[in-house]
Amino acid sequence: MDKIYIDINCDVGEGMGIEADIFPLISSCSIACGGHAGDTKSMTKMVELAQQHKVKIGAHPSYPDKLNFGRVSLKMDAKELADSVQTQIESLKSISEKSSIPLHHIKPHGALYNDIAKDEKLATIFLEAIAIYKSDLFLYVPPGSVIEVLAQKNGFKIKLEAFGDRNYTADLKLVSRKHPDALITAPEAVLNHLLEIIKIGRVRTVTGDFRNLMADTYCIHGDTRNALQILTYLSLELPNHKIYITK
Repeated sequence: MDKIYIDINCDVGEGMGIEADIFPLISSCSIACGGHAGDTKSMTKMVELAQQHKVKIGAHPSYPDKLNFGRVSLKMDAKELADSVQTQIESLKSISEKSSIPLHHIKPHGALYNDIAKDEKLATIFLEAIAIYKSDLFLYVPPGSVIEVLAQKNGFKIKLEAFGDRNYTADLKLVSRKHPDALITAPEAVLNHLLEIIKIGRVRTVTGDFRNLMADTYCIHGDTRNALQILTYLSLELPNHKIYITK
């Protein structure tokens, strides 16, 4: 079997404090930029770590809601939401430019990510807010989503994202975090979950069925309880399957 090279991304700058250990194990990161978490100090630190470890950086905008970590849907008018998203991305972009590190992608966070995956109106607002970046940056999107279809239609560069530490429903939605089986935390289970997607192009859903799922980038959440343990295990075990994390 030929070697397979993959991108493993991680959400960082969210106050977990383990990024110095995580960065050697990933190839891209999405940096919290003030909406659900993050400030100038944390963004600067994440950019420095990314530069040190040759990790591609992206903006991780969310609903402006630190109280709920961006994981609750907010009702915002179009301009308010667009202004917030733009401000978050620009705050990270200004820091990255000072270090001469270009942004690589944009990946919305939490409830915003889930909402624009299914709501055409919200997805349109989001895409209009980031249109200035569409020629230069990738947009990380869930496969089969509303945002994927609209982004492609409007000329955005996209990367399809799958989650190594999250279970999927039969219709390829992420299982709600309110559900006891939402997260996959055992490193061996995460590996098996990823191998199905990477090598076969399918995912075992929470109900035990298989659904087709193709992806270009694979996420391990930085705030998953044992994210470092999972990423360390993957870095050791994936090469045994001729799968390599590419910088």
